Amino acid sequence: MKRIRLGFANLQVEFVDRESALRLTEEWARRGTGLPKVVYGPEGCGKTAWLLQSVELLKDYGFEVIYVNPLNKVAIAEIGITSLREEFTKLVRGAISQNALGRLTWLAFDMAKELIRATRGRVAILADDVFQVIGVKESAMYVKALLNLIEYPPERYERIVTIAATSEGMSLHEIGRHSWSDTAPMWNMGREGFEQLYEQIPGNKPDFDHAWRLTGGNPRTLERLYERDWNTDEAINSLIKEKGLSHAFIRRWRDHLKEAINDPDYLWFNAPEELINELVERNLIVYFLLERRQGLWIDQPPPERDLELGIGRYVAWQSPLHREAVKMALESVRP
Repeated sequence: MKRIRLGFANLQVEFVDRESALRLTEEWARRGTGLPKVVYGPEGCGKTAWLLQSVELLKDYGFEVIYVNPLNKVAIAEIGITSLREEFTKLVRGAISQNALGRLTWLAFDMAKELIRATRGRVAILADDVFQVIGVKESAMYVKALLNLIEYPPERYERIVTIAATSEGMSLHEIGRHSWSDTAPMWNMGREGFEQLYEQIPGNKPDFDHAWRLTGGNPRTLERLYERDWNTDEAINSLIKEKGLSHAFIRRWRDHLKEAINDPDYLWFNAPEELINELVERNLIVYFLLERRQGLWIDQPPPERDLELGIGRYVAWQSPLHREAVKMALESVRP
């Protein structure tokens, strides 16, 4: 399988690690997915990189592959029928020009249906960060549509793979109310794989242990620091603005947030549901971490507890930098 190269700030880096996740893709390629696979995890943990590498893997297994990421305005059609590929490209360009990003999500679905009709072969649809674009209610509808594609296809097919990946936590609650999918979490990269990524970054940089403590293995956090010439305060301040950590928000939840900085599991046992929903919606925490058994996770699970990285038994900050953003916001607001 060809290893893809990915944009990282203004660099191109080679895909590394995620061997367990790719073995899962291989398993799904051999057997198909009886239910849509919904993969969730911290923003920037590497879900997109894994999906893009999975495009290459699925091509090697003879699949017609549709990949869509409306947030990044990207749609890929690795399909053999020229007329369908050209039609899809035309429709995608039209949707992007009109900024109709939600339409991209359904264009991918419609094209998968057409491929089943045309080929009756092996078809894969990989939907990346679509839930943030189409919203909570429509996310459940989309997963149900993927299930219908598997169970009630327009024609018989040889095999189908459907994967949707997201960092948007509120949609998972709605999707989880139904039995329309298999959900599984992905965590940030393991230390060894993350070091392979770190080594591809040129120039002066902090020692690896320091970079690990700031990022917890989150590639996007590493990219954020690199783009800012490793200026930690600047990176934290940008995250405070991005996450809307206003004075009003901090004042309202000060006491709970101070406790959660030291131990995120405080949120599991003591915090009000409204605060949990706010933190999940802002992609600051991952709530309700599963047991650390390999079969429950896409790739390596996080440690059982690592308070230095902001990981508890049940709750974790999405990265140490996310925790530091809340900490700095707390320090900037007077009681």
